[in-house]
Amino acid sequence: MTTQSKIEQAISLIDEAHAQDPNKIPIQGEEVPYELHYAQRMTRYLEARCGQPSDELRLAIRAQHFRRWEVPRQTYPMTRPGYFAWRTFLKKRQAEMAEQICLDVGYPEAAATRVASLIRKENFKQDEESQIVEDVACLVFLDDQFEEFEKVHDEEKIVAILKKTWGKMSEKGHELALKINMSDRAQSLVAKALSA
Repeated sequence: MTTQSKIEQAISLIDEAHAQDPNKIPIQGEEVPYELHYAQRMTRYLEARCGQPSDELRLAIRAQHFRRWEVPRQTYPMTRPGYFAWRTFLKKRQAEMAEQICLDVGYPEAAATRVASLIRKENFKQDEESQIVEDVACLVFLDDQFEEFEKVHDEEKIVAILKKTWGKMSEKGHELALKINMSDRAQSLVAKALSA
């Protein structure tokens, strides 16, 4: 029997939690827990965005939505301030839980603290790895969530969100975003946001 490395142990524990998500989506004819699917998409985009990611970056990417389904959006007021309060709480909670997993599998405190900082996306315009986390989250939104999102919101709101998303991304993130295969409608909304 082979011994798992620290990163393999941590990813296994993170994915075990993701697999408990009761929200399922169909992937190639199989029902998959949504957060497990999301984490796998995050990892795939990390590989496209960064050739040699650190363990800390890999773990922060994998745990980006750690146990998020346990705190549904509806548990906070359905207002803009309510949304931001929900997001702030989730970032703190997800960071703390991922940090503990890192400590439990033997990472030093500095590495575990770094994972938590990356999950919170601290200083993402000044910190390259934090910027990568932001890029990857934006890429997954555009590739995996945007087409459903745009069906339930008016065009003005969608264009505003696309502009904000684009503004958070780096040039490398922009390059990858422009390669995403989207419907004609989604492409036209992206073009409108970029030209505004």
